[in-house]
Amino acid sequence: MTTFFMTLYILMWPVMALVVLIILSIGVYKDFREAKAEGRMVV
Repeated sequence: MTTFFMTLYILMWPVMALVVLIILSIGVYKDFREAKAEGRMVV
């Protein structure tokens, strides 16, 4: 059972990193879309 929990602990970090990456990507996409609609640059 200890090996099972250690495996879950190790595999949890890539999943959490993926969730953060998705959240950041959605935010950047929304900002890009809003800037394009207003006719201005993102940067």
